[in-house]
Amino acid sequence: MEFGFGSYGLGFLAGLLSTLSPCVLPLIPILLGSATDAHPRAPLALAGGLAISYAVIGTILAWAGSALNIDASLFRNIAAVVLGLLGIVLMSASLQRRFATATSGLGDSGNSLLNRIRPDGLWGQFAIGLVLGVVWSPCVGPTL
Repeated sequence: MEFGFGSYGLGFLAGLLSTLSPCVLPLIPILLGSATDAHPRAPLALAGGLAISYAVIGTILAWAGSALNIDASLFRNIAAVVLGLLGIVLMSASLQRRFATATSGLGDSGNSLLNRIRPDGLWGQFAIGLVLGVVWSPCVGPTL
């Protein structure tokens, strides 16, 4: 499979448009403001971390789908069922409490990781970009 320059341009444009996603766009001013406070070039480091994280996650998922011969329509149907179940959880206060209790360990692990990252300087902002790429991938993935 060969990709022309136009494919890379469309990929770049899709990446830019992914920032218009409702779960990303409101946070951009806050992230860029705090990054600029850390270092004048920190927004570039943050963007670099995001780009690398998206590229690695996308490549791994594409490889896994191909190598494991996963049927895309089956995967979409399973994802739709999971989203439907999560919607039902969001409509019930008792289910929300149970879900929060069941997933609190995962949230605590994420908070622990974030607390170890020092946001000052270029490397700190790069690391934040890497982590945000992992967190935001499910949200921007459909756009990409």
